[in-house]
Amino acid sequence: MGTIDKPLRVVGAAIQHNNMILCAQRGANKSLAGYWEFPGGKIEVGETPQQALRREIQEELHCKITVGKLLCKTVQHYDFGDIELSTYHCTLNEGETPQRTEHRQLQWMQPDRLDELDWATADIKAMQQLKVSYTKEQ
Repeated sequence: MGTIDKPLRVVGAAIQHNNMILCAQRGANKSLAGYWEFPGGKIEVGETPQQALRREIQEELHCKITVGKLLCKTVQHYDFGDIELSTYHCTLNEGETPQRTEHRQLQWMQPDRLDELDWATADIKAMQQLKVSYTKEQ
C-alpha cells in the first residue's frame, strides 16, 4: 500500500463589492487553465488561512481585502493531487481596485448568475452556496 499524502491546503476569496462577486479565470499557463475560481492560493508554513488569503490577494490582484467568515471547505481530487480549499467571505477595502496580473480575466458577477461560468470543481460548492444565500436574501 502506498502512503496517502495530505491534501495541499489552499484558500479562496469570495470578494463582494456593491452586491457583486469577483470571479477570476485561470491563466493559460496554470493547471485548470480557463476555469473560473475565487482568487487565492496556497497557505504557507506558519500562516493562518486569513493571513494567506490577504497575502495571495495582494500578490495576485494588487489590492487589500478584509477576510470575513468561512463560507465552506472542500476537498477535491485532481490529476495533479488533492487540495483542501477553504473559501472565505471577503470585502474589498475602501478605495481598492483588483488588478489582473496572472488571471486571464476578472469579472464581477451578480450572485444569482455565478453558475453561468465554467468553475473549477473545487470552487463549485462555494459558488452554489453564494448563489443560494443571495437568493434567500432577495
